[in-house]
Amino acid sequence: MTVQRRRRRGDVMTYAVFFFCLIFFGLPLLWLISLSFRTAEEVYTSALKFIPENPTTFNYTSVLSSGRFQQYLLNSLKLTMAGSIGAMLFAAPAAYAASRMKFRGRPLFLIGVLSLQMISPLVIMIPLYRYFADLGLLDSHLSTSLVYMAILVPLATWILKGYFDGIPKELDEAAFVDGCSRRQAFLRVILPVSVPGFAAAFLLTAILAWGEFVVPYILLSEPAMQPVSVGILSFQGSFAQTATQILAAGSILAMVPAVAVFIALQRFIVQALTSGAVKG
Repeated sequence: MTVQRRRRRGDVMTYAVFFFCLIFFGLPLLWLISLSFRTAEEVYTSALKFIPENPTTFNYTSVLSSGRFQQYLLNSLKLTMAGSIGAMLFAAPAAYAASRMKFRGRPLFLIGVLSLQMISPLVIMIPLYRYFADLGLLDSHLSTSLVYMAILVPLATWILKGYFDGIPKELDEAAFVDGCSRRQAFLRVILPVSVPGFAAAFLLTAILAWGEFVVPYILLSEPAMQPVSVGILSFQGSFAQTATQILAAGSILAMVPAVAVFIALQRFIVQALTSGAVKG
């Protein structure tokens, strides 16, 4: 009975923490949605109401009718795809080496990869901006996507390593017996059975890349080159009236693609991540 009470208390505490996190992160989002449906006169009302008195979709139609917003979405798609695909190309061999090969400094290598994931991009952006300025690489999607890759590689490496650890090593050994080299075993045997893990890593890194703000804000000053995470700020001076409600609508629309992908594929992502932990 004591064990059951402890488990119940543990469950209650767990759900209490989850509920607190939901309130902490959910209330600002609800307020943002409320602002996006308000009129300009109602934005700065003194009454604290989540439901607008005169809800309107004018803010959304204003954002969607802007040709610049569509360009921002296209730029975000370019940077997200380039950064995520590039991160997969570099993370896959690194994760395979960390999972299968024993080499000197392997634990230090893994700790180093994890440490890189903990570093905020803001720490490196100022010196990186000076380097890019000297090399003439500012206002370029190519150079910005390279920074995206560098930021996403640590996360992709850890996800793929966890998946490779769940793949039986007997597959590698069977490939070696058939005359395959280490590279051939990786390309012909391991990669085909790792598609779920690659899909999960790609989707998670793509969601992070879609919401990246610091990197494009510093490296891309041309409005035509900016992604949606930065471009919506330009709406602040594009309307005669206060643009708070316009920014709110643009922010909601900017989140829709990432949220839609996550909701549609969340079960696939969870299955891909957990299958690597229980195989073998």
